[in-house]
Amino acid sequence: MALTGWFHPKADDKAPVGTATMLLFGYGGPSLWKAFRTSPEATDKSAHGLDRWSERVVTGLANQFGGEALFPFGGPPYQPFIRWTYAGEAIHQSKLGMSIHAERGLWSGWRGAVALPERIDLPKITTTDHLCAPCPAPCRDACPVGAFSDDGYDTVVCRAHLNSPEGAPCRAAGCLARRACPVGRTFAQSAQQATFHLEAFRVA
Repeated sequence: MALTGWFHPKADDKAPVGTATMLLFGYGGPSLWKAFRTSPEATDKSAHGLDRWSERVVTGLANQFGGEALFPFGGPPYQPFIRWTYAGEAIHQSKLGMSIHAERGLWSGWRGAVALPERIDLPKITTTDHLCAPCPAPCRDACPVGAFSDDGYDTVVCRAHLNSPEGAPCRAAGCLARRACPVGRTFAQSAQQATFHLEAFRVA
């Protein structure tokens, strides 16, 4: 689990009342998956292990710092995590629709946030040029069924492909389009982790 973003919320950020500082926690590389796979939540064979692990870890951080733990799951209603990540990180919307980070590429995943009642000094967020602007979009070309376009992400076509025999390569390694992005390759999920997330999407 890594501290991935931070900001002082404004009224339209819809943070909990009384929040002066927001800290975002999520995927910071392969070490997150390694930590989760050795946790009780990963081995007790109960549902939603990653969410339960995230809840335990982030709640522990919130208690340590006197804040409130918040999560992108467990709704409805859902917390506005997309809004928070754009407020707290130097990210842009990629040509696949998901966010792209200058260091992590397409490999972001937010597991929770901590809302603090006090305003603390925060490092300046370094903005970057949009990484996708000059890119020929090998990510889109890598999708076997062309599920990504200027019109958006066709989840129906994607899920139908995943449920077909032809979708075996995607099921085995995770989204091929996501893996084709040249940015942030050192943050790429292992095949095991990618399959875990893709299967959760496929059966949702």
